[in-house]
Amino acid sequence: MGDIRIGTCSWTDPALVSSGWYPSGKRDAEGRLRHYAERFPVVEVDSTYYGLPNARNSRLWAERTPDGFRFDVKAFSLLTGHPTRPTAVPADLRPAVARYGGGYRGVPDPGLLDEVWRRFGEALLPLREAGRLGALLFQLPPWAGPGPTARGFLEQCRARTAGWRLAVEFRHPDWWRAEARASTAALLRELGAAAVAVDTAQGLTGSIPPEAPVTSPDLAVVRFHGRSAAWGTGSKEDRFRHGYTADELREWLPRVRAMAERAAEVHVLFNNCCGDAAVRAAACLRELLAGGAPQEARAGGHGNAAAGKTG
Repeated sequence: MGDIRIGTCSWTDPALVSSGWYPSGKRDAEGRLRHYAERFPVVEVDSTYYGLPNARNSRLWAERTPDGFRFDVKAFSLLTGHPTRPTAVPADLRPAVARYGGGYRGVPDPGLLDEVWRRFGEALLPLREAGRLGALLFQLPPWAGPGPTARGFLEQCRARTAGWRLAVEFRHPDWWRAEARASTAALLRELGAAAVAVDTAQGLTGSIPPEAPVTSPDLAVVRFHGRSAAWGTGSKEDRFRHGYTADELREWLPRVRAMAERAAEVHVLFNNCCGDAAVRAAACLRELLAGGAPQEARAGGHGNAAAGKTG
């Protein structure tokens, strides 16, 4: 069986910080991360989607976490085909970003893309050198459906991330529909990338099927986004407002265990960032996998979701 690591998609989310989950005396930057890392073995770095990371933070994260801890790092928006604000990059790159209209089908200046990739990779070197880097999470935009353009885009990304563990999450539902499922899994295997399985509300226009394929022997990833009916249309807060019940989490037990039979590591990350709902759900799933009787996951989990999340 592979190592099943359960955590959340942020440890600095304002809603979590204000929920009271962090005890008094551990609410500064260092205290929060140390407190989190005492309870969970993996976390997703969400801030790197909104702006380029820096090496100083990477060094501090490595110093404040124990051996074996994993950071899954979300790729910067410019690198995943999302529109990117010029203010999200250092001042010397802003004119080039301003000329780039943004979006999946846009073509940034090759020199800009090269430089952004270089800075992104260098900033994460301290995590890699410390053995803390779990995977680079590459989330495609919801308008990026399957086809030659998307395939070429992914091939370029894989070429730039040679030597990294790469996980790919699709937001367009066509990737995992019955008629495309096999070809999508085959593409990710060819790229040596882990498929990201997701849990969201079903029956909506943008619902992603809860497929859990294992496309890499090294890693499998599951992200729990909550089951809000506003998933594809509501405000950022409404899209992630959900407190998982123990019964909802039990649905995933056979899937997660099956993934662990085929991958060396399984990262299960909760993105329902409303109050302390994500940490409660993570703890509940951990107890369920251990065969215990967990506390109800949704208790206390209906605070305000953090603004600014893409998911």
